[in-house]
Amino acid sequence: MATLFWFLLFVGGAIALAYRRVSLGVFTASAGAALLAYTIFGSGGVLWTLLLWVLFAGLVALNVEDFRRERLTRPMLKMYRKMLPSMSRTEREALEAGTVWWEGELFAGVPRWNKLLGAPAPQLSEEEQAFLDGPCEELCRMNDEWQVTHSLQDLAPETWKFLRENGFFAMIIPKHYGGLEFSAYAHSQVLTKVASRSATLASTVAVPNSLGPAELLHKYGTEEQKNRWLPGLADGTEIPCFGLTSPRAGSDAASIPDTGVVCKKTVDGEEVLGLRMNFSKRYITLAPVATVVGVAFRLFDPEGLLGDEKDLGITLALVPAGTPGMEIGRRHLPLSVPFMNGPIEGKDVFVPLDAIIGGPKMAGQGWRMLMECLSVGRCISLPSNANGGAKAGVFATGAYGRIRKQFGMPIGRFEGVQEALARMAGLAYIVDAARSVTIAAVDAGEKPAVPAAILKYHCTEMARVVANDAMDIHGGKAICMGPGNYLGTGYDSIPVMITVEGANILTRSLMIFGQGAIRCHPFVLKEIHAAQDPDREAGLEAFDQALFGHIGYAFSNAARAFVLGLTGARGADSPTRGPTRRYYQHIGRFSAAFALVSDTAMLTLGGALKKKEMLSARLGDILSNLYLASMVLKHFENQGRREADLPLVEWASRFLLYRAQEQLHGFLRNFPVRSVSWLLRFIVFPRGRGFSAPRDRLSRRIVEGVINPGEMRDRLCEGVYRTVEPGNPLGLLQEAMELSIEVAPLEKRVRKGVKEGAITALDFAGQLDEAVAAEILTTEEAARLREADEKVMALIHVDDFAPEDLKPLVQPPKPAAKRRRTTTRRKEPASTVSDDV
Repeated sequence: MATLFWFLLFVGGAIALAYRRVSLGVFTASAGAALLAYTIFGSGGVLWTLLLWVLFAGLVALNVEDFRRERLTRPMLKMYRKMLPSMSRTEREALEAGTVWWEGELFAGVPRWNKLLGAPAPQLSEEEQAFLDGPCEELCRMNDEWQVTHSLQDLAPETWKFLRENGFFAMIIPKHYGGLEFSAYAHSQVLTKVASRSATLASTVAVPNSLGPAELLHKYGTEEQKNRWLPGLADGTEIPCFGLTSPRAGSDAASIPDTGVVCKKTVDGEEVLGLRMNFSKRYITLAPVATVVGVAFRLFDPEGLLGDEKDLGITLALVPAGTPGMEIGRRHLPLSVPFMNGPIEGKDVFVPLDAIIGGPKMAGQGWRMLMECLSVGRCISLPSNANGGAKAGVFATGAYGRIRKQFGMPIGRFEGVQEALARMAGLAYIVDAARSVTIAAVDAGEKPAVPAAILKYHCTEMARVVANDAMDIHGGKAICMGPGNYLGTGYDSIPVMITVEGANILTRSLMIFGQGAIRCHPFVLKEIHAAQDPDREAGLEAFDQALFGHIGYAFSNAARAFVLGLTGARGADSPTRGPTRRYYQHIGRFSAAFALVSDTAMLTLGGALKKKEMLSARLGDILSNLYLASMVLKHFENQGRREADLPLVEWASRFLLYRAQEQLHGFLRNFPVRSVSWLLRFIVFPRGRGFSAPRDRLSRRIVEGVINPGEMRDRLCEGVYRTVEPGNPLGLLQEAMELSIEVAPLEKRVRKGVKEGAITALDFAGQLDEAVAAEILTTEEAARLREADEKVMALIHVDDFAPEDLKPLVQPPKPAAKRRRTTTRRKEPASTVSDDV
């Protein structure tokens, strides 16, 4: 019994101290006190006691910094420098881009909830709200998606004019250049509403306000460049595009083969120092109508006209579309979603040196500039578009599930449909939470690079699931195209979101954890910088501090993961004692487990982990799900902890935490060092995998809130274009749903009459006539039922066409050899399909 007591004292005490993350000095003093007590009162024998004192002497030696550095840290630093994988300049710039926000807390293993909950909630100014209620609403009203996608293959001319005149291309441009200077949240809200109406509109509005000339000029341009271009970009007389992707490089944008060479050329009798550029780009949104083209290329200076460096690196320049040698104007057609997109080619395009964004001093800085801009832009454009699409899908499908009846009851009451509807609502809530909370951080000054990748991947993937479920529930209504199909074009647009701004497979398997493991870890980047420090002694001192901080961090996370796994996360920090308390605790538990397995993977696999993309992707999934669950809880707080939203919060939290658990299990199951895997499993899952997915009864509660008007439905779908008017299916669906609920008691009386034999007609009109004759309904009640039925049937209606109406809408493309060189640019975009399409 005494032996057990001393064992628990030493081992339990060490775990408790590590759990609390005490300093090395406190840990040493506590160990000394326990050992002294054992020496006086224990009965372990002289040799055993002496061995413990020898071990304690080693622990004391670790507190002597000079001894520790020379005997331990210096040899380990030499070994570390040999193990450190080589890192290119572009990789280093990508890692160092942006800031570390909440994802750093999850990497630390002990999330400080006051940091997240103390962050400001997103808000709109009066001016921004007025824009949403005015121009944004009018833009949605004037759009005819069927005309855009199947007739014009372009936005209507009046739509282009409206976009220009109302500043839709100028949301990020400062007011003193003529822009709107909106917050990131207002920018996102505009895209959400527009995306709920039209994927073509959303893409057209998003690009000029995302990664492109306006943002690059605003952040890096010279004053001359800003004054030259920003006013025109603000009022729409200039249309921008940005060329990054090259056919041979694809997603490996850092390896673009496009070149610019510093040279001299005589222009109008004067010798001009400039760039001779050759490039080929594709997938460039707005290229066919652009008047100014941003180009990313590799800059060379073989004659040393700018200095001694011959290969200056990736550089960005602005090229007027009419510059000789520039060829643009042809179009891609991304899955029949006809936003302007096409290739750009340049052959011996000469521009003066001041075409470099930021001037000659920014030559070679292009990759850093792009990474810094992407850390913000990727948080906004595609997540906002996914948000609008997901909300519109839930709004439409919830109403459809209420008005569409089979076997005498709304299809939204069938459990198979309810499972899909609940999933749609839960995922839409996650997307909205992640987007709004992260963008509020952007407005507060953060540039969260890793969350940007998390949002890009998961928001678009969740929108894809929502779209698939919406299609399944609507059935034949959704697969037959026509003016009455309000899902088809949005469904077609989903793969576009999946593909652009870095393909989702690449984002998941390489970027999220690959960037986060170094960028967000509390010690790894410090260790790398210390190892690369040219001042060897300063590097040794910095490496010593980082290394032993890292060791303490690893032991602490092991202790926390084990204790919290053993207790089911009880005892973990939570900022609230309300119904969400347990979710905060489970995030804390899985955060410690994630930090532990991440460290272990990097230690045991080293640079090889970068190539084990399946393992890296699973680690990224764990981080992503913990981040998204945190955003859900913060979003709930931001919206005032509304009780009506609790089913959504519970479903989303359970769904995300269950996924984190299962990905953690999958990682351990596939980890190649089996002995390490077994040890990690014992620490992380001492009681097995005990966290469960959402229950079916929770799904049923959510569906009732989605297929009926009310607080949950309104808040979940807030921001979609839902005005009740001809041509807006979302508004008409809401109207029909409310009317169907209103007349439900009348329908019940008719069904009762049929059952009792008082009504014998099979058709609905005949049943109403007989119901009036039998005094089951009054004339006014029958008229009300007819009105409701007409509105429902108009929405359930599926379009059909005469054979001659289904002629080809787009002419086949001309052979590539017949392309014409474009040296002049039209200001107005095409209003009909041109010969070049």
